[in-house]
Amino acid sequence: MEEKVQEKQKNEFFEWVKAIAFALLVAFLIKQFLFTPVLVKGASMMPTLEDKDRVIINKIGPKFKSIDRFDIVVIENVLLQKNEEENIIKRIIGLPGDKIEYKDDQLYINGEKFSEPFLDQKKKELKDSGSLTYDFTLEQDLGEITVPEGHYFVLGDNRRVSNDSRNPEIGFIPKEKIMGTTSIICWPFEHIDLNFN
Repeated sequence: MEEKVQEKQKNEFFEWVKAIAFALLVAFLIKQFLFTPVLVKGASMMPTLEDKDRVIINKIGPKFKSIDRFDIVVIENVLLQKNEEENIIKRIIGLPGDKIEYKDDQLYINGEKFSEPFLDQKKKELKDSGSLTYDFTLEQDLGEITVPEGHYFVLGDNRRVSNDSRNPEIGFIPKEKIMGTTSIICWPFEHIDLNFN
Protein backbone atom coordinates (compact mmCIF):
# COMPACT_ATOMS: atom_id res chain seq x y z
CA MET A 1 0.00 0.00 0.00
CA GLU A 2 2.80 2.39 0.93
CA GLU A 3 4.54 1.62 -2.38
CA LYS A 4 1.36 2.58 -4.28
CA VAL A 5 1.18 5.91 -2.40
CA GLN A 6 4.85 6.62 -3.16
CA GLU A 7 4.33 5.66 -6.81
CA LYS A 8 1.29 7.97 -7.02
CA GLN A 9 3.24 10.86 -5.43
CA LYS A 10 6.14 10.24 -7.83
CA ASN A 11 3.76 10.30 -10.83
CA GLU A 12 2.10 13.51 -9.60
CA PHE A 13 5.51 15.11 -9.18
CA PHE A 14 6.51 14.22 -12.77
CA GLU A 15 3.16 15.48 -14.08
CA TRP A 16 3.80 18.82 -12.35
CA VAL A 17 7.34 18.99 -13.73
CA LYS A 18 6.02 18.28 -17.25
CA ALA A 19 3.26 20.92 -16.90
CA ILE A 20 5.70 23.56 -15.65
CA ALA A 21 8.23 22.73 -18.39
CA PHE A 22 5.49 22.96 -21.03
CA ALA A 23 4.29 26.33 -19.66
CA LEU A 24 7.86 27.68 -19.68
CA LEU A 25 8.35 26.46 -23.26
CA VAL A 26 5.11 28.12 -24.40
CA ALA A 27 6.08 31.38 -22.64
CA PHE A 28 9.53 31.28 -24.28
CA LEU A 29 8.05 30.67 -27.75
CA ILE A 30 5.50 33.49 -27.34
CA LYS A 31 8.22 35.91 -26.23
CA GLN A 32 10.64 34.78 -28.93
CA PHE A 33 8.29 34.71 -31.91
CA LEU A 34 5.01 36.54 -31.14
CA PHE A 35 5.03 39.25 -28.47
CA THR A 36 7.77 40.61 -26.25
CA PRO A 37 8.14 43.59 -23.87
CA VAL A 38 10.71 46.29 -24.69
CA LEU A 39 11.98 49.15 -22.53
CA VAL A 40 11.83 52.66 -24.03
CA LYS A 41 15.16 54.46 -23.56
CA GLY A 42 15.42 58.22 -23.89
CA ALA A 43 13.12 61.04 -24.93
CA SER A 44 13.08 60.67 -28.73
CA MET A 45 9.44 59.47 -28.87
CA MET A 46 7.97 61.91 -26.34
CA PRO A 47 5.17 62.66 -25.70
CA THR A 48 3.86 59.45 -27.34
CA LEU A 49 6.29 57.28 -25.35
CA GLU A 50 8.28 58.35 -22.31
CA ASP A 51 11.65 57.19 -21.04
CA LYS A 52 11.32 53.88 -19.13
CA ASP A 53 7.87 53.03 -20.54
CA ARG A 54 7.54 49.36 -21.39
CA VAL A 55 5.81 48.49 -24.65
CA ILE A 56 4.72 45.17 -26.14
CA ILE A 57 6.08 44.38 -29.61
CA ASN A 58 3.91 42.47 -32.04
CA LYS A 59 6.54 40.40 -33.87
CA ILE A 60 4.10 38.32 -35.89
CA GLY A 61 2.01 41.16 -37.42
CA PRO A 62 4.62 42.51 -39.88
CA LYS A 63 5.18 38.99 -41.21
CA PHE A 64 1.56 38.75 -42.38
CA LYS A 65 0.66 42.34 -43.24
CA SER A 66 2.49 45.37 -44.53
CA ILE A 67 4.11 47.92 -42.27
CA ASP A 68 2.03 51.08 -42.60
CA ARG A 69 2.95 54.74 -42.57
CA PHE A 70 2.96 56.17 -39.03
CA ASP A 71 3.26 52.71 -37.38
CA ILE A 72 5.59 52.75 -34.39
CA VAL A 73 8.27 50.08 -34.78
CA VAL A 74 11.14 48.59 -32.83
CA ILE A 75 14.34 48.41 -34.87
CA GLU A 76 17.07 46.01 -33.82
CA ASN A 77 20.78 46.60 -33.51
CA VAL A 78 21.10 50.19 -34.69
CA LEU A 79 24.63 51.55 -34.42
CA LEU A 80 24.49 54.72 -32.30
CA GLN A 81 27.11 57.37 -31.42
CA LYS A 82 28.65 55.32 -28.61
CA ASN A 83 29.64 52.68 -31.18
CA GLU A 84 27.23 50.33 -29.46
CA GLU A 85 24.32 48.63 -31.14
CA GLU A 86 20.92 48.80 -29.48
CA ASN A 87 17.24 48.53 -30.31
CA ILE A 88 15.45 51.81 -30.98
CA ILE A 89 11.78 52.80 -31.25
CA LYS A 90 10.70 55.18 -34.03
CA ARG A 91 7.73 56.04 -36.25
CA ILE A 92 7.52 55.01 -39.92
CA ILE A 93 7.30 58.14 -42.08
CA GLY A 94 8.51 57.00 -45.49
CA LEU A 95 7.64 53.74 -47.26
CA PRO A 96 9.69 52.24 -50.12
CA GLY A 97 9.52 54.54 -53.17
CA ASP A 98 8.36 57.62 -51.20
CA LYS A 99 9.87 61.05 -51.75
CA ILE A 100 10.00 62.79 -48.33
CA GLU A 101 10.34 66.50 -47.67
CA TYR A 102 9.74 68.80 -44.70
CA LYS A 103 9.13 72.47 -45.33
CA ASP A 104 7.94 74.99 -42.71
CA ASP A 105 7.26 72.16 -40.23
CA GLN A 106 5.00 70.43 -42.76
CA LEU A 107 5.46 66.86 -44.04
CA TYR A 108 5.21 66.30 -47.80
CA ILE A 109 5.20 62.80 -49.22
CA ASN A 110 5.43 62.53 -53.00
CA GLY A 111 4.49 66.22 -53.15
CA GLU A 112 1.30 65.77 -51.07
CA LYS A 113 0.78 67.38 -47.63
CA PHE A 114 0.35 64.93 -44.74
CA SER A 115 -0.90 65.86 -41.27
CA GLU A 116 0.80 64.43 -38.19
CA PRO A 117 -1.69 64.84 -35.31
CA PHE A 118 0.62 62.91 -32.96
CA LEU A 119 2.98 65.94 -33.07
CA ASP A 120 0.37 68.54 -32.04
CA GLN A 121 1.13 68.34 -28.31
CA LYS A 122 4.90 68.59 -28.85
CA LYS A 123 4.46 71.62 -31.12
CA LYS A 124 2.35 73.37 -28.45
CA GLU A 125 5.08 72.73 -25.85
CA LEU A 126 7.77 74.53 -27.89
CA LYS A 127 9.13 77.47 -25.94
CA ASP A 128 10.45 79.30 -29.00
CA SER A 129 9.10 80.23 -32.42
CA GLY A 130 11.19 77.64 -34.27
CA SER A 131 9.87 74.54 -35.96
CA LEU A 132 9.70 71.07 -34.41
CA THR A 133 11.04 69.42 -37.59
CA TYR A 134 13.72 71.32 -39.51
CA ASP A 135 13.42 71.65 -43.29
CA PHE A 136 15.06 68.83 -45.25
CA THR A 137 14.76 66.50 -48.21
CA LEU A 138 16.01 62.93 -48.53
CA GLU A 139 18.49 64.10 -51.13
CA GLN A 140 19.97 66.74 -48.80
CA ASP A 141 20.34 64.41 -45.81
CA LEU A 142 20.89 60.99 -47.36
CA GLY A 143 21.77 61.54 -51.02
CA GLU A 144 18.69 59.66 -52.31
CA ILE A 145 15.60 61.05 -54.03
CA THR A 146 13.26 58.32 -52.75
CA VAL A 147 13.24 55.68 -50.00
CA PRO A 148 14.98 52.61 -51.48
CA GLU A 149 13.06 49.39 -52.11
CA GLY A 150 12.85 47.18 -49.01
CA HIS A 151 13.68 50.11 -46.70
CA TYR A 152 11.84 52.63 -44.52
CA PHE A 153 12.45 56.20 -43.38
CA VAL A 154 11.81 56.65 -39.64
CA LEU A 155 11.64 59.62 -37.27
CA GLY A 156 11.13 60.06 -33.53
CA ASP A 157 8.13 62.15 -32.45
CA ASN A 158 10.41 64.44 -30.42
CA ARG A 159 12.07 65.67 -33.61
CA ARG A 160 14.56 68.08 -32.06
CA VAL A 161 16.32 65.38 -30.01
CA SER A 162 15.65 62.23 -32.03
CA ASN A 163 18.56 60.33 -33.57
CA ASP A 164 16.78 58.81 -36.57
CA SER A 165 16.87 58.30 -40.36
CA ARG A 166 17.94 61.91 -40.91
CA ASN A 167 21.33 60.87 -39.52
CA PRO A 168 23.31 59.25 -42.38
CA GLU A 169 24.85 56.81 -39.87
CA ILE A 170 21.37 55.38 -39.27
CA GLY A 171 19.77 56.25 -42.61
CA PHE A 172 17.09 54.10 -44.22
CA ILE A 173 16.01 51.06 -42.21
CA PRO A 174 16.00 47.67 -43.98
CA LYS A 175 12.75 45.74 -43.47
CA GLU A 176 14.63 42.80 -41.89
CA LYS A 177 15.86 45.10 -39.08
CA ILE A 178 12.28 45.83 -37.98
CA MET A 179 11.50 43.51 -35.06
CA GLY A 180 7.82 44.43 -34.98
CA THR A 181 5.21 47.08 -34.41
CA THR A 182 3.90 48.37 -31.10
CA SER A 183 0.73 50.10 -29.93
CA ILE A 184 0.53 48.87 -26.31
CA ILE A 185 2.17 50.46 -23.26
CA CYS A 186 2.15 47.86 -20.49
CA TRP A 187 4.13 49.68 -17.77
CA PRO A 188 4.27 51.83 -15.66
CA PHE A 189 0.70 51.45 -14.43
CA GLU A 190 -0.24 55.11 -14.89
CA HIS A 191 0.87 55.01 -18.57
CA ILE A 192 -0.92 51.79 -19.56
CA ASP A 193 -2.52 52.26 -22.97
CA LEU A 194 -3.80 49.47 -25.22
CA ASN A 195 -3.79 51.53 -28.41
CA PHE A 196 -1.57 54.63 -28.21
CA ASN A 197 -0.58 54.62 -31.88
